[in-house]
Amino acid sequence: MSRMLLAFLLLGTNLAASPQTETPKPAYDVSLPREERIKLAKSAAPPEISDHATVYVLDKTGYAKVQDGTNGFSCFVDRQTPFNLEPTCFDVEGSATTLQSRFFAEEQRAKGRSEDEIKAAIDDGYKTGKFHAPAKAGIVYMMSDRAVLFIGGKLVRIPPHLMFYAPYATEKDIGSPPAAANMPRLIRAGQPDAVVIVIPPPAGEAGH
Repeated sequence: MSRMLLAFLLLGTNLAASPQTETPKPAYDVSLPREERIKLAKSAAPPEISDHATVYVLDKTGYAKVQDGTNGFSCFVDRQTPFNLEPTCFDVEGSATTLQSRFFAEEQRAKGRSEDEIKAAIDDGYKTGKFHAPAKAGIVYMMSDRAVLFIGGKLVRIPPHLMFYAPYATEKDIGSPPAAANMPRLIRAGQPDAVVIVIPPPAGEAGH
C-alpha cells in the first residue's frame, strides 16, 4: 500500500495527534510569490470551476481575497493544523458556512492563540450560532496533487479526492465501511464540519 493511500485511510484517526521527536517545517510557505499561492489554491478544482471561483491566499495575518468569483465557489489553502497544506474549493453552501470557521482559525493563529484555544473558540462558535454547519448537501473539491497532512508526526502527501458535507454524521450513519481505497471515509465524525471523503478512480478506470 502506498504511503499516500495509507495517509488517506488514516484520516480521522488518533495518529494525527501522535507525539513526534522533531517538529517539521510547515508545508505551506507564506513567503511564496502571491501568484504561486493563487495557483496552489486553484489547483483544488478543475479550471472550469476554480477560474470562476472567489480565491483567497493565506498571508501572515490571515486570508486575503485576490479574485472575485461568479460561480459561488471559494478556493483557498486550508490548514487543519499549522503544518498542513490543503488546497480546497468549497461550493456555495460551504463558502457560507464551514469556510467562515477556517477564516477565523487563521486569524487567531496570526494573533498567537494556541490550537487548543482556537478549537475551543470554534466549538463555542457553533454552539452560539457564530458558525453554522452546512444546511444542505454539497461538495468540496480537493483534487490537487500537492496536498500534505501532518499525520503521525510526519508530513504526508494525500491523494486527490472529493468531500461531501455530513454534519454530525457518525460511522454508523454511513454503514461503518471498511478502511479501503474504494470505500467512503468519514472524518471529524460527530462534528458540525464532518465530511465524507471519496477518492475518484483514475481516468479510464471507472467501474461499478
